[in-house]
Amino acid sequence: MNDKEILVKVEHLSKKFCKDLKTSLWYGVKDLYHNVKGAKNDKILRPKEFWAVKDINFELRRGECLGLIGHNGAGKSTLLKILNGLINPDDGKVTINGRVGALIELGAGFNPILTGRENIYNNGAVLGFSKKEIDSKVEEIINFAEIREFIDMSVQNYSSGMNVRLGFAIAAQMKPDVLIIDEVLAVGDLGFVLKCFKTIDTILPDTAIIFVSHSMPMVSRICNQIILMEHGTAEYQGNDVGKAIDLYYNRFAANESNIVFDDGSLILEKVEFLNVIYEKNIPQLKWGEDLQLHFKFHNITNNSHDFFIIINDKEQRSVAILERNFESLNDKSEIIEFIVTHEKLQVSKGLYSISLGIRDYVTKIPVLRINNLINFQVIHQEEIWEPFLLKSKFERVNNYKPNK
Repeated sequence: MNDKEILVKVEHLSKKFCKDLKTSLWYGVKDLYHNVKGAKNDKILRPKEFWAVKDINFELRRGECLGLIGHNGAGKSTLLKILNGLINPDDGKVTINGRVGALIELGAGFNPILTGRENIYNNGAVLGFSKKEIDSKVEEIINFAEIREFIDMSVQNYSSGMNVRLGFAIAAQMKPDVLIIDEVLAVGDLGFVLKCFKTIDTILPDTAIIFVSHSMPMVSRICNQIILMEHGTAEYQGNDVGKAIDLYYNRFAANESNIVFDDGSLILEKVEFLNVIYEKNIPQLKWGEDLQLHFKFHNITNNSHDFFIIINDKEQRSVAILERNFESLNDKSEIIEFIVTHEKLQVSKGLYSISLGIRDYVTKIPVLRINNLINFQVIHQEEIWEPFLLKSKFERVNNYKPNK
């Protein structure tokens, strides 16, 4: 097979669903009748229907990896199920050349009653391998999955992590022409995930991969093409993976505050970023720039307060807290207004939010707590796993002589 040959070709692919089960069943009966009469029209939406996938087009060659990203409900899983032949499209065409391996859902393709070893043979047969070919690979699969002591146990007793290990081991060691990977790798432990990516690096030159994940470091790590899906359509499509990831992060931004606790004694009148640029109403900072926030409060009780300003990532995990300055904020004025600055911000690329916690300075009793108060985005050319990208300096040492 020619290395430049297109292994996956998707043309004007569309799929619609109905929001109501009863209506869906009625539409199904009508569609059967129209299909027999040869008068079907799948391009028109009927009441309560919506496009889960709408007019998707792409080509994928050997050695290429396409990332599919988007929020829940964007249409990614529906598209994968069409590509894997689990559901039929309402419009468009899919052409796939060669063997297809798919990791779409945990345990998908496994017979829960059979053992892990028996499922290896089942999956290999589905991919078109003979028993002799599977025999030659079964030990490699078991070794890779690291579940040898459980390989002859029924799969229904496997944990989600064991399912991932076995599923990926089968898909990778069988070396299909096309490999489809959904969010399943998010379940595995970090050591196994890194092992999976090393294997992907090995098989990618001979394979076309379609990769779906909510982990942008994973997507950035292996994908050279990307589609950002939104409401079933391709919001962005191209080779600029970084641009698509930035757009993806923008979708997480929310303008609504999440007030956890408020005793009414301190009213937040203003919070804003200083010295930022805005992209689609999202404040953006370049990595290494100063983070500056302007706060203004109306102090109803004229008490003094402690202020806790917390930085959260997009999963709402706290990654840092700004150092408090009691001297300047131990203030009983009616209006409390201040600017807090963190110099040379070094959190890694991504979307972050500010949470605010305030307590009475004397009694230490909570006064106000607001989560996800304001969002901001850190811009950098590299997508990394770690939450911090620390500034450093590498210096070459010539003629190094160790101390005796």
